[in-house]
Amino acid sequence: MRQAVRAIVIKDNQLLVMRRNKFGQEFCSLVGGGIDVGESRETALYREVAEEASLQIANPRLVIVEDAGSMFGMQYIYVCDYVGGEPSLAVDSPEALIHAGGQNLYTPQWLPLTELAATQLLPSELKALLVQYCPDAWPLEPIELTVAD
Repeated sequence: MRQAVRAIVIKDNQLLVMRRNKFGQEFCSLVGGGIDVGESRETALYREVAEEASLQIANPRLVIVEDAGSMFGMQYIYVCDYVGGEPSLAVDSPEALIHAGGQNLYTPQWLPLTELAATQLLPSELKALLVQYCPDAWPLEPIELTVAD
């Protein structure tokens, strides 16, 4: 089963999101991606945030374990401290190459937390938890979340 990591990064009451336009379907998601063979979850998290958003993070803490079904697998979602950088795709990232094609767009950006509830962030079950717990009310134990296929 596929395993991936996602990052919850907040700066100045804004959440880091990946704004997507996937062949005309517009939505937001958390930054992150697949864990490579032999790679730890935390190493993958640092790599994915650097590739997809050009940000430096620190102190990741697992807050959600999401069973995203057969298509997306297990998602390990970490709240992280923002250290530095401004959201942009790393030029050599897989997302930058896909984005350059013009049909499947990736745009990392800051989303004000005041706009989160009205934003189409997928999956909706994850969005509900983000609205409930952001910016800093996360429980000490990770939340288990199951998202239907």
